[in-house]
Amino acid sequence: IINDKKDIIARIYQRRECIDMKTNTIITIGRQYGSGGREIGKKLAEELEIPFYDKELLSRAAKDSGICEELFENHDEKPTNSFLYSLVMDTYSFGYTSSSFTDMPINQKIFLAQFNAIKAIANEGPCVIVGRCADYALEEYSNCISVYIHSSMKNRIRRIAQKYDLTDAKAKDRITKTDKKRASYYNYYSNKKWGDASSYHMCLDSGRFGIDGCIAMIKNAIAQRESRE
Repeated sequence: IINDKKDIIARIYQRRECIDMKTNTIITIGRQYGSGGREIGKKLAEELEIPFYDKELLSRAAKDSGICEELFENHDEKPTNSFLYSLVMDTYSFGYTSSSFTDMPINQKIFLAQFNAIKAIANEGPCVIVGRCADYALEEYSNCISVYIHSSMKNRIRRIAQKYDLTDAKAKDRITKTDKKRASYYNYYSNKKWGDASSYHMCLDSGRFGIDGCIAMIKNAIAQRESRE
């Protein structure tokens, strides 16, 4: 057993040479605000030479659905009430006609359009998708690995305070509010719990392993999955 995290990361980096950069895996990334999840996802996509979707997903959903992109931005990862959620899921589960879609409240349209965009993107090939219940939308895809990135509040406060030139108090307030919004959205629209280890294939502490260390471990997991195909 290796207890030294530096030794662990070093060994993972050694295995990176064995990883084929041409992957067929889809990676979804859930993240605590300020944990560096987006940076990890973007750098991972660049190294694997596959598409990356964060805000880009909103543009794709708007284009595919014909709904104004500004509406997607206004509703991005924001929770809704449980009654509306049940209506959405009933509609999605049993199918909908063009007329029924037209009559839907805007929250339902946004959710369905985004959900469908995630599946359409995944069907096009390997990619990295950040947030927006992508892991839930793709849970039946055998070539999908879901990752959750987290870190201590101290590390996240430091990151957000530096990035946006905020006091620690304001940074903590922004972190708390954003995490609450993301958790509420995820918990309403999926059958899982945001941040719970059982909801993901991998949970990584970016404060302990660093951005590059997390990327290395995800790439190692990809290699392990693809070697079993």
